[in-house]
Amino acid sequence: MADTAPRPFLGLVAGIAAGVVASAAMAGFQAAAARLMPSDSEDDPATVRAADRVSRAATGQPVAEPNRAAAGQAVHYLVGAALGGIYGVLAEYQPATRRGFGGAYGVVTSLLVDEAAVPAAGLAPGPWQASLTSHGYGLASHLVYGMALEGTRTLIAGRR
Repeated sequence: MADTAPRPFLGLVAGIAAGVVASAAMAGFQAAAARLMPSDSEDDPATVRAADRVSRAATGQPVAEPNRAAAGQAVHYLVGAALGGIYGVLAEYQPATRRGFGGAYGVVTSLLVDEAAVPAAGLAPGPWQASLTSHGYGLASHLVYGMALEGTRTLIAGRR
């Protein structure tokens, strides 16, 4: 009989690593999609705005222009790793977390992060101000994230 006891530390480590990989998959998808779709906005992405907020709190200055894209990517990967760590631990305790090969978690992150937390933090306009295309793009991006997250987590931690 296989041991089915939860492994929270393994779940956390596997989830963080998988979150970084899934963030890269999401960024790749977004780069490909951006070539096919016109942009809704010329404004900085929410990740760059978040980096600016952290920089202002730490130094009193926004992120310098040459570093803005890299700072935004750092925020993207840090958030992806954190959400991955949460997913990894949840997957150890609640197998339903993995529904849809991580797709359900991707949808949840889209709703909680893009549609709620980011606008609530003042990093992006409210969801009612975004186009349907923008919502679809965000949802598809997070589906890619969730499925890459589960695939990578499974490779690292195994199937439970």
